[in-house]
Amino acid sequence: MALRKRLHEHHLTSENMDSIRLVTGLMVTFAALILSLQLSTTRTRFDVSSGNRSTYAARLANLDQCLRIFKTAADPTRLKLQQYTAAVIASTWPREAAPVVAGMPDTRGMAVRGEDRNLAQLMSDIGADVDALPTTGLEHSATRCRAAYADVISARWSVIEDANAPSGGYFVGIVSFWLSLVFLSFGLQIPRRALSAAVLGIGVLSVSTVMFMIVDLSLPYQGVFHISSAAMHEALADMLR
Repeated sequence: MALRKRLHEHHLTSENMDSIRLVTGLMVTFAALILSLQLSTTRTRFDVSSGNRSTYAARLANLDQCLRIFKTAADPTRLKLQQYTAAVIASTWPREAAPVVAGMPDTRGMAVRGEDRNLAQLMSDIGADVDALPTTGLEHSATRCRAAYADVISARWSVIEDANAPSGGYFVGIVSFWLSLVFLSFGLQIPRRALSAAVLGIGVLSVSTVMFMIVDLSLPYQGVFHISSAAMHEALADMLR
């Protein structure tokens, strides 16, 4: 709008304005299409990550339930499973109150997303313990626990792979550049009046919130619309009963 005030009148003829509107309409169409597709894709990826986390929590609780069949023989393994689950909660949601289980790994410095070496080793130890469960008279239960552990590993890798989402840095930069040009053209077309400026500001705010949602949903454990820790807490609570 400030640029419009500085331009000579011959730049603001109806022919020039029509050409600006034509190019602006093309850019608006592209931006709207890409924003809608990206928002849909990001929301779908977020929902998948949330579902994978809930499945992971259920698998951990199911493994603990299976280990209870072996009573005291599986108590050390169940303790490791509790330590692991508590450490996952503390490292994934560092801003929340961390659960405390005796002997759990130090979660300071652990990544919020992806694989951690200490947690991976603890899970491997749990797997070795499951393989070493006494099978005398409990062959079927031991087989079921090994299958439950395999399900945990599969769910764990699904959660880890969710951390490998493509970076949206270039996308945000390019679309922001497009939108800046679009609103620049809007500023050239509208008169310099308070109502026009207010409407333009509302448009900028509306589109910015869409960009914010896309960026925020791509950070499923850090953003405003983050994945809840409730499922993991419920799994740990079930283990401690």
